[in-house]
Amino acid sequence: MHRIISYAPEHRSALLDLSLRAWKPVFPIVRNEVPGFVYSAFYPNGWRERQLKDLSEVLDNEPENVDVAVDEGRPIGWVCTRLHPDDNMGEVFVIAVDPDYQQRGVGRHLLEHAFARVRAAGMAMVMVETGGDSGHAPARRVYESIGFEPWPVARYFKHLDQ
Repeated sequence: MHRIISYAPEHRSALLDLSLRAWKPVFPIVRNEVPGFVYSAFYPNGWRERQLKDLSEVLDNEPENVDVAVDEGRPIGWVCTRLHPDDNMGEVFVIAVDPDYQQRGVGRHLLEHAFARVRAAGMAMVMVETGGDSGHAPARRVYESIGFEPWPVARYFKHLDQ
């Protein structure tokens, strides 16, 4: 049975590793479904390098916002919850579950933990953002199954000729 604990620096490597493994099946789909120039702009050296950089910044710069799901001391998932008092809102900024532990309630438990953080801060709602591509469809299904409601957003990109 897993439990959720506060992040500690010794979790860093395991969390980065499980995040890359969790998102590995998503990025080839994203690459096929977004304009090539957009994908290349976001991931000029590949998605792994960008994800490692972005996730490392989260773990290094806001460890107080990170909670870790562990099973027998081994990290199996994590969530970063940010608070936005001006909007009376919390945000699930990052959530990742080790592929070996997906479909076992770990992600839902991490989300419930994030909700408790947001409630404790007196916020009225929580937001999560994910891709609209088919690679992110499983995440959207989970969010909608626990009551998240989508805010339709249209994000457009135009390649500028040099």
